[in-house]
Amino acid sequence: MHIGQKRVHKTKINIIDYNAETFDEKPVDKVEQCFPFKDRPMVTWINVEGVGDTGIIEKLGQCFGIHPLILEDIVNTNQRPKLEDSGSYLYIVLKMINYKKGENLTVEQVSLILGENFVISFQEGLEGDVFDTIRDYLRQHKGRIREMGADYLIYSMLDAIVDNYFAVIENFENRMELIEEALVADPRPHTLRAIHILKRESIVLRKSVWPLREVINSLERRESPLIKEPTQIYLRDVYDHAIQIIDNIETTRDILSGMTDIYLSSINMRLNEVMKFLTIFMAVFIPITFIASVYGMNFKFMPELYWPWGYYTVLGVMATIAASLMAYFKSKKWW
Repeated sequence: MHIGQKRVHKTKINIIDYNAETFDEKPVDKVEQCFPFKDRPMVTWINVEGVGDTGIIEKLGQCFGIHPLILEDIVNTNQRPKLEDSGSYLYIVLKMINYKKGENLTVEQVSLILGENFVISFQEGLEGDVFDTIRDYLRQHKGRIREMGADYLIYSMLDAIVDNYFAVIENFENRMELIEEALVADPRPHTLRAIHILKRESIVLRKSVWPLREVINSLERRESPLIKEPTQIYLRDVYDHAIQIIDNIETTRDILSGMTDIYLSSINMRLNEVMKFLTIFMAVFIPITFIASVYGMNFKFMPELYWPWGYYTVLGVMATIAASLMAYFKSKKWW
């Protein structure tokens, strides 16, 4: 049973069959067309886009001897990145992360089956992937991928996914810089919402990348006949990249936590500025209001009420008090 969001309505299958001398690539309409490639001496890459059609997945699994529990994990797109060794093949689960449709983070599960001479990749079917460079290398006979076996193809796919994390984190950090500038210049409620979105995306990144370290480390150290010794050196390089990405993610998480504190501090500072202004305003007008209230009383015998210059004298006293208080606040740098 398929568990997860159905990305495509129709499953697409593409086959690449190659060795050092020959190369063949073709899409197929029926899953039965993949069966003859099981025991070929050449390296075969079967890429399946869309895991909603469980019938196709089941037929492909029966032909290549994939355990039903592995097939269940393939169609369940909520899996944690992991590695399982079934003896005749390795099963790897990864998360492919991209920014699509503006700045929304999209996560696609990628399941890989490594056999002796074949690799089967299962993708949810989102638009595009990070394997185009590998396809170009195979078509144009670049690098050493055509001379190596299926294990090197798996390494290339892992390397493409991990390298794409660097681009995702770079985009993530650029958005963080814009929010930091907004925090310093003019923090608003929508700024806090943007920080919250980044925090949720950082959690997704961490959940997708952190287990990857264990997966690559297991591939590098596992004594599986499917992973040849020359490929283990390249896997070690992917492992170093994964560690670097994890360090970057942890750094961004710390920065995001600090950004929340900066936002709250900025709001408190603005509130304090407003309160300081109101306090100074009240401090200036309280003595003036007191004088005005005294002469607003209705007593009959108030000699100042009959002075010819009494009105102007009171106004002058008020102005003097206000100016003196303003000068005092200015000397204390409160204004």
